[in-house]
Amino acid sequence: MLRNLNDLAGYAIEATDGTIGHVEDFYFDDQKWVVRYLVVDTGSWLSRRKVLISPIAIGPPDWSQKKLPVSLTKEQVEKSPDIDTDKPVSRQHEMRYLGYYGYPYYWGGAGLWGGGLYPNMMLPGYSGFGSPHATALEEDNAYARTEAVKAESARHDDDDPHLRSCKAVKGHHIDASDGEIGHVQGLLVDEESWAIRYLIVNTSNWWGGHEVLVAPQWIKGVDWHEETVAVNLTRQAIKDAPAYDSNRPLDRQREIDIHDHYGRPGYWTSDVKRNADMSRV
Repeated sequence: MLRNLNDLAGYAIEATDGTIGHVEDFYFDDQKWVVRYLVVDTGSWLSRRKVLISPIAIGPPDWSQKKLPVSLTKEQVEKSPDIDTDKPVSRQHEMRYLGYYGYPYYWGGAGLWGGGLYPNMMLPGYSGFGSPHATALEEDNAYARTEAVKAESARHDDDDPHLRSCKAVKGHHIDASDGEIGHVQGLLVDEESWAIRYLIVNTSNWWGGHEVLVAPQWIKGVDWHEETVAVNLTRQAIKDAPAYDSNRPLDRQREIDIHDHYGRPGYWTSDVKRNADMSRV
């Protein structure tokens, strides 16, 4: 199932012993287009401090109650490393965060999450979506002090920021191969893998048009300073694409129709191949 990230803003984050706060934003990886962290406003109990929550910690959501349960305690979140969410999150910040919770590095393999497709596949004892997660460790745990972590940190000293705010990308202009065609209205994310499957493009400023979907795989490049997204599609192709209706579930047949229109393969074929390759390891 695909979810509009705009709709997930405001969802409550439920720790094992109470509410942590509410979702304010998301950070996504601009290389693989996967949501890596939820930005959570903790409200009054932590003086409105903002904290990051990894999808690795998230269990089966309660969509009807707009709640996302996490396998963390409020104390663990309170003691987590401070990260200024108003500034770019560096790889070093991520490593402190992941080291604190005892999570593996997601960039350590060819999959969306390490060598796998889902965030909790990285953890021991994985048995499917929503399986138990690892217990968080203390901030001064031995894992975070190992020489391997120090060496990895040094190797990434000069990395450019690769995490982007989903809230900030909303409104970026879409440049087709032959001219501007619309702007980003939202993002559709896979609720299990947290992969961004489509940009919702609003074309109404050009011909009183509708919303259409464009996959990240069709992006030629993004100019984050100029706030433009260049896609390898023509204006006419986008104009003639099947309209996206947020009031209708986006089932697989509708996705197939979209990909057939553009003459592009579906992302699900890559997922099947990746799972097959993993099963042989």
